[in-house]
Amino acid sequence: MRDSRQARLILGTLLTVALVILTVDHRMGESSPLRPLRGAGSWAFGTAERAGAAVIRPVTGFFEALAAAPSAQEDLARLRKENARLRSDLAAGRVDAERSTQLKRMLGLASLGGYKVVPANVIARRGQPGFEEAVEIDAGADDGVRANMTVLNGDGLIGRVVHAGSRTSSVMLLSDPASAAGARMENGREIGVVHGVGEHGRLLRFQLLDATAPVTRGTRLVSFGSHRGAPYVPGVPIGVVEQVETAAGELTRTAYARPYADLTALDVVGVVVRPPARDPRDAVLPRREGTE
Repeated sequence: MRDSRQARLILGTLLTVALVILTVDHRMGESSPLRPLRGAGSWAFGTAERAGAAVIRPVTGFFEALAAAPSAQEDLARLRKENARLRSDLAAGRVDAERSTQLKRMLGLASLGGYKVVPANVIARRGQPGFEEAVEIDAGADDGVRANMTVLNGDGLIGRVVHAGSRTSSVMLLSDPASAAGARMENGREIGVVHGVGEHGRLLRFQLLDATAPVTRGTRLVSFGSHRGAPYVPGVPIGVVEQVETAAGELTRTAYARPYADLTALDVVGVVVRPPARDPRDAVLPRREGTE
């Protein structure tokens, strides 16, 4: 009992002293003689608080990271998917822009030559029975395409239709060894035949019917045309002579020409469904470099 009364007395005295100190410190404000003691207490308790926070913060951050991990993975997956979609859209936009450019060039060439064309896309490159170099296009009889129609693109002659289905057609390329198209040298009436030699269309063989006719490197060739424009319409650019063979006693003269059209990278083409009213002659040939 005595110890309990003594403890209560001490506790009451301490509380009374603390209350007196707080009252005096509050009323005297900045001039309080207890200000140094207050600063020391603040420093001691503040340091303890910061030390505790430094210990606890990594642990708290670890548990917060664990809680947010599934959400972070979902955000990362979503961002990756969005980036992939954006890249795909960008690639598609580039392809569409390139096809649009090719289509404009092809329609410009057709307009210049007076050819009525049905635009088409090359959808496959495959050999056909009897042909080594052929492609499949997405236009057929439903679009007015028939066998033995001329096929061109914005650069020049591609080949001819050998089979027309309802919605697709097969086109034999100029590069096929079985291909033969009448050709004429620019600025003249000298004619010959252009044959494919394979090798993915890198060169075409041009056999000039008159062995004495002059032909030089750089001579440009256009299609001579067939009866009623089938299978080839006249005036379509074919290529430029790069090599000339000289062989005495031959009845014909042979040269090799580089085709204007890249027969290994075909996309947008046009099928000529109606030949021109008149031969455009050399009007469709591209301008030479350095000329207006």
